[in-house]
Amino acid sequence: MKKTVNVGLVGYKFMGRAHSNAYRQAGKFFDMSADVVMKALCGREENWVKESAEKLGWEGYETSWEELVRRPDIDAVDITAPSNTHREIAIAAAKNGKHVFVEKPLALNSSDARQMLAAAEENGIRHQIGFNYRFAPAVLLAKKIIDEGKIGKVFHFRGNYLQDYIIDPSFPLVWRLDKKVAGSGSLGDLGAHVIDLARFLVGDIDRVTGITRTFIKERPVVERMTGLSGKAAGDAPMGEVTVDDGAAFLAEFKNGAMGVFEATRFAAGHKNALTFEINGSNGSLKFELERMNELQYFSRDDAPDEQGFRTIGATEDTHPYIGHWWPAGHIIGYEHTFIHEIYEFIEAVANDRKTSPDFGDGLKCCQILDAVEKSADTGMWVAVDEM
Repeated sequence: MKKTVNVGLVGYKFMGRAHSNAYRQAGKFFDMSADVVMKALCGREENWVKESAEKLGWEGYETSWEELVRRPDIDAVDITAPSNTHREIAIAAAKNGKHVFVEKPLALNSSDARQMLAAAEENGIRHQIGFNYRFAPAVLLAKKIIDEGKIGKVFHFRGNYLQDYIIDPSFPLVWRLDKKVAGSGSLGDLGAHVIDLARFLVGDIDRVTGITRTFIKERPVVERMTGLSGKAAGDAPMGEVTVDDGAAFLAEFKNGAMGVFEATRFAAGHKNALTFEINGSNGSLKFELERMNELQYFSRDDAPDEQGFRTIGATEDTHPYIGHWWPAGHIIGYEHTFIHEIYEFIEAVANDRKTSPDFGDGLKCCQILDAVEKSADTGMWVAVDEM
């Protein structure tokens, strides 16, 4: 008899919608080891969470995450609420024997992340973190090319994540601009993704040195969140922005490679521009999220008169996950990365196997984020393992 995994989701706005869509779609396109039942959506505002539960396909709703994690009919808890809630909810869910999925960054800091990892391991539950860009077929193709040694010894990683949605000084003081809730600004929101891709593709980072800047110090206080944005009254009081608007850092990888990282929400003209380039002794790779079905590959093995970056469309049946979707050349999109990661999470739960990326990867990312912030404060190189 096929297993069933009953899911409870905390959070129903931007990421909550993305995860809800993933749970609805995964079983329709993948042969899964378990049936997913979308049991309950959880949020604080009853009217909104009730309406969202009906719209997004959940059987019911809760206004208390404490009640959700104690429910005997819930097998897995997915946390997409703001970062300051992650530690408490995840630990409580683990202690109640629930498998846990948490959106990035794992926690406000590495100390909280360690507590979450310890609780997950002590209670023997499956745990995963939402680094969804690992699950783009082109990124997985890059991983395969690197692991097969085709670009040789890696010398350089450079990654950027550029957005522009908060340049307007009238943009309200949403929770992502409050350090007590978000932990950090562009560094943790955007930089975390680049850091994870760097670790996934190149390896662990030894030490960092960085800078951060807050370009707009005060903003109108938000009345109500609406996804990534929010609404503020015309006469709203001003509040202090307590996170970075932009961050940049250099890194030394443990394998000797060099890294250059930048994350900002002040790059005019860039809506969601995550890019990376990796240079090795025998070739290079380039990826752009806004062209996520493509990978650019340069090989020094090509004849000198034929050398140049080639664009590979990662849409063949031989590329990861693509065989579950459309014929070659029929591209997939942003939402599919969430479907892929949720598929892997449910498979891990159903088959009691290790998840990837897990809370250990989330902790490593938090250590790097903490190290960059410490470096920005001190002006010194900071060893990641000391955080």
